[in-house]
Amino acid sequence: MQLHIIGLGVSETAQLEPRAQRALQTASVVIGSERQLRVVADLMGDQQTLNLPPLVELETQLAQWVEEGASSIVVLASGDPLYYGIGRWFSRRFPTEQLGFYPAVSSIQAACHRLGLSLQDVEVLSLHGRPLAKIRTQLKQNCTLVILTDKHSTPQVLAQECIAAGFSKSELTVCEALGYSHEKVTAYVADRLADADVVFDPLHVTVIQVQGEGGILPEFPGIPDERFVTDKPDGKGMLTKREVRLAILSMMQVSKGDQVWDIGAGCGGVAVELSYWNPDSQIHAIEHHPNRLNCLRQNRDRFGVVSNLNLIEGRALNALSDLPAPDKVFIGGSGGELEPLLDQVWARLPEGGVLVASAVTETTKQSLLTFYEARMQRSDAYSQTTQIMVSRGDQLAGQLLYRPSLPVTLFRFRKTAINEERVYE
Repeated sequence: MQLHIIGLGVSETAQLEPRAQRALQTASVVIGSERQLRVVADLMGDQQTLNLPPLVELETQLAQWVEEGASSIVVLASGDPLYYGIGRWFSRRFPTEQLGFYPAVSSIQAACHRLGLSLQDVEVLSLHGRPLAKIRTQLKQNCTLVILTDKHSTPQVLAQECIAAGFSKSELTVCEALGYSHEKVTAYVADRLADADVVFDPLHVTVIQVQGEGGILPEFPGIPDERFVTDKPDGKGMLTKREVRLAILSMMQVSKGDQVWDIGAGCGGVAVELSYWNPDSQIHAIEHHPNRLNCLRQNRDRFGVVSNLNLIEGRALNALSDLPAPDKVFIGGSGGELEPLLDQVWARLPEGGVLVASAVTETTKQSLLTFYEARMQRSDAYSQTTQIMVSRGDQLAGQLLYRPSLPVTLFRFRKTAINEERVYE
């Protein structure tokens, strides 16, 4: 069976290349929405047609057609099927030789052309079927966002998100029904659009040119402690402080696609930063304390890291077996179970994986020193340790003084084959 995924672009009439027309005319079955099927009706013969079912049902339906002898199936797609389209779903499930893709202009490209924007100069975000909070990771000063939306992310709602982030002067341009006879492109300022009584065409793209004072969402690593919700006021609860957090981020060196464990995540200082700056990695934060877990949940929403920060309630020794194998691990708290926890983590960590752990108490430090010495004896890791003591400026009787925090000892282990030759670290 051959699967042909044909993009229809953004026009009212089908403008298909010859290859796509041949695929359409020779297909046994053509699948698409009612609107898409109407667009190609004049180009088809008497093929069987079907409205696109939910994707969870489509795979079963395709298998049934194969059993019935269907040799060629066409799936119609809006815009460009491989640019925030249905094409990705097929490419993840079927071999390349079974697939044919036929590109067309996407609504994102069309919106950029209407506004004279170079596609390489904008950030594209899809909120279609995705949490609205994702936009909070993208709202940055002087950034231009092109956004695919749904009924939960209307232009008014996006304007409200801009205002909440301190970008009330942002310009939102709503591009409606692109390529249709009733196409409409209208620009608004966020603080005027937020409460506007305007109904937009369901087929629209919103372009945001982010402007305003900002200063609420982070634009660079090292989120100020007071921005976090914690179990004590002003960021003084169970939260890794910014200076130490930055050192941990540097030691972790998270890569695209990594699975990361944050054990004893507290209120989420490390977990949130890891998620915010590594959107293509999955961060699994384990915390058993109810109040801290609640703070962690609020921080996940506040900073918009809802798609890649996964919260696990419970004690780590019980929770880790259900998690995907890690590439990187941070241990910030262990609830008195550090030694068995280290053994379990080390067993799950692959060669090349990184373990970073912090210690404040002498008991924790001693356990990590014992683990450090074991790694040295077995020559199965590149190990390093650093102690950080931060003193922050404060005022006392009108005079500047520096208040010291408790020193934090950090350990980093990169797992290697036993006696692996050390090239660099």
